[in-house]
Amino acid sequence: MEGDCLSCIKYLMFVFNFLIFLGGSFLLGVGVWVLVDPTGFREIVAANPWLFTGVYIILGMGGMLFLLGFLGCCGAIRENKCLLLFFFMLILLIFLAELAAAILAFIFREHLTREYFTKELKRHYQGYNNTDVFTSTWNAIMTTFDCCGVNSPEDFKDSLFREINQNHMVPEACCQRASQTGELAYITQEQCLSGNMMFRNNKGCYSAVVDYFELYIYVAGALAIVVLTIELFAMVFAMCLFRGIQ
Repeated sequence: MEGDCLSCIKYLMFVFNFLIFLGGSFLLGVGVWVLVDPTGFREIVAANPWLFTGVYIILGMGGMLFLLGFLGCCGAIRENKCLLLFFFMLILLIFLAELAAAILAFIFREHLTREYFTKELKRHYQGYNNTDVFTSTWNAIMTTFDCCGVNSPEDFKDSLFREINQNHMVPEACCQRASQTGELAYITQEQCLSGNMMFRNNKGCYSAVVDYFELYIYVAGALAIVVLTIELFAMVFAMCLFRGIQ
């Protein structure tokens, strides 16, 4: 009976570690996808160096989970106590690190509010200075998502942009992409820069970006919960198997 129970734990641990292996592969894929930059996502993340650092953290975590899943599978099948103990200690450290990251994300969640982004936009956005990372990133966001400002084009009132460009109500990145060419396109752009609502994008970028990534945010959150649960069970099974091996 005890042997059957140990065998069951061994194969359950193999399954859980295989799932960890797949989770690590997924994180590696996401990190590589952002670095390869298929849709300008790298420019969006680059606005905040801490966010871009997160990409390398994802790559590191993905690589470690990939390795741990492999070690856990080998330790379970071979019933090697040394591998199992090494696996347990490493996955415990990763579990605690992920938990700490989740707590920090909750604590600093105010940095992802509309008010925070609006304040930063008013203070730092210059409009046409492509050498400034903050400005070029916001230009990329507004062009990619066909939006203007954080909440609306009204965000540029009393801003650094208006101080530098007093004749323009909104930056060129807020203008609708005209299909016309020549003089008509020039008139359309001038109407936009002067504040004509008919020729500019009026939707705020906060709503546009959230709408675009809403599904991915929920999927990522659900996946994080699943990964943490799998890691917890993997640690329990590893210790049970460790104690059961003679």
